[in-house]
Amino acid sequence: MIPLSSNLRGALLSLAAFGVYATHDVVVKFLGESYSAFQIIFFSGLLGFPLVTMLLMSDRTDGNLQPKHPWWTALRTLSAVLSGIFGFYAFSVLPLAQCYAIFFAMPILITLLAIPILGERIGLHRGVAIVVGLAGVIVVLQPGTVELSAGHLAALGAAMTGALTSVIIRKIGAVERPVLLLLYPMVANFVVAGVALPFVYLPMPVAHFGLLAAMAAMSLLAGMLVIAAYRTAPAIIVAPMQYSQILWAAVYGWLFFGEALDIWTAAGTAIIIVSGIYIVLREGTPQVSENRPVLENRSRFETGTFPRISLLMRLFDRRRARE
Repeated sequence: MIPLSSNLRGALLSLAAFGVYATHDVVVKFLGESYSAFQIIFFSGLLGFPLVTMLLMSDRTDGNLQPKHPWWTALRTLSAVLSGIFGFYAFSVLPLAQCYAIFFAMPILITLLAIPILGERIGLHRGVAIVVGLAGVIVVLQPGTVELSAGHLAALGAAMTGALTSVIIRKIGAVERPVLLLLYPMVANFVVAGVALPFVYLPMPVAHFGLLAAMAAMSLLAGMLVIAAYRTAPAIIVAPMQYSQILWAAVYGWLFFGEALDIWTAAGTAIIIVSGIYIVLREGTPQVSENRPVLENRSRFETGTFPRISLLMRLFDRRRARE
């Protein structure tokens, strides 16, 4: 058997991870047709919490849970909570392919937000890529010809708050304890969803609880595959693999929900993907980006039910350094 190169192994691991994530999102969409996003987030977070607790307990770093940058931490926690709520709601009411098309704007938004928050300097090349990517979003949304729904606004909100979360992590992640940045959004999600739950709760059959458990398991599996991918290959190889989710969305949408990929969504998605990949490639070029905000963002939009990959990797690195 011919051994696979590390780059190919990393790409395949990442493709597998995003295939699992897409399957996870099918379950979110299926349950979202019957239940509120708050109810799904609450129970999926509850089922995943024991595992996350074990991961957090592995951090032996001395310190407390008081943030060194409380205002940035509070803003990051708020943006993470909103990102999960927006994202879960968008999945429940929009076609899968449209959700992904809008979520794919995150690298563009991360690059924009990195200018005021990280002091990132954007040259002509990335500037043009941003404009092109935003044009792709407009193609998907078709303002003026198609009425924008709450689902479209929620998907845009998920992309924007997810991008904000990622940039804040780049700003304060080096000085804040990973366990703190992991724990705050998860607890906040649990509390917010728990407060809303009495107003939106609907009884769930055992089979649907089983699907929630499957969601938690798939989040774990996909997260571990992404970590393995980044351990195996450079980010410039792994990061573009996230766009493979649009293929899963097209297949799953047609197979389970009778959705068809319309020409405007396909065209806009293609524009957004080209823009996002170009931004990734530019960040991977030496002396182009000081902060590499997109390449260092190893997570999807924030759901709050599973820790961010970049923070988990930092936690694992610290544990390994002590061994």
